[in-house]
Amino acid sequence: MSLSGDLQRALTAVAATPHLLVTSDFDGTLAPIVNNPADARPLADAAEALAALAELPQTASALISGRALEVLRALSGMPDTVHLVGSHGAEFTSGFGHDIDTALLQRITDRLHTIASGRPGVTVETKPASVALHVRNASPEHGAAALTEARTAAAEWDAQLTEGKAVLEFAVIQTDKGEAVDILRQQENATAVVFFGDDVTDEKAFRRLRGDDVGVKVGPGESLAAYRVDSPEDVAAALDHLLAVRRGA
Repeated sequence: MSLSGDLQRALTAVAATPHLLVTSDFDGTLAPIVNNPADARPLADAAEALAALAELPQTASALISGRALEVLRALSGMPDTVHLVGSHGAEFTSGFGHDIDTALLQRITDRLHTIASGRPGVTVETKPASVALHVRNASPEHGAAALTEARTAAAEWDAQLTEGKAVLEFAVIQTDKGEAVDILRQQENATAVVFFGDDVTDEKAFRRLRGDDVGVKVGPGESLAAYRVDSPEDVAAALDHLLAVRRGA
């Protein structure tokens, strides 16, 4: 895969920063989108490069995903040296930063199961602090109806609504990927951050980037990211480039 000259130059420049943090979304970024979420796996080259970056001096890497933390750990196969952050920034390995309203979470989950009932392809995914309604595998009619009904029901819930590609997620704690980037930045004393993401939920991370940071949007759509690539294969190429330059710095 070939990268644009502008992106190569940006990655080369950021690789020289004293303390580098390299972060990425999982689905659609490190791993290609698949119909069955349980089948998602990272591209081998991308995973190896992200793990190798974490082994370099003054360098840290992380996956920040909407997946539940334990699911992300199982699917990604990442070593302990790579930070894993699940549930859109809500779950760190150290636990949750806020109390979870389990009664509200159960009420939302029950309602979403009712909405999904009788609509083939509409599924409900439960997580420790949130629940998601997926319509990727539903017909356009069933998907649109389910999303509309869920948005209407959301008015009854004191929950954070996050809209992604063919998914609505309701979290009973307030957090996002941008906050996760800030926490990791502070934790690692990073002087610059690189973030790769493909979904609308990743825009909250792009919004937090500053200074010498590099944001890379994967695929089409409006974005706050300064750079863009077409596919997870391009993300693997970008990580390889970053790794090679950082090793030689």
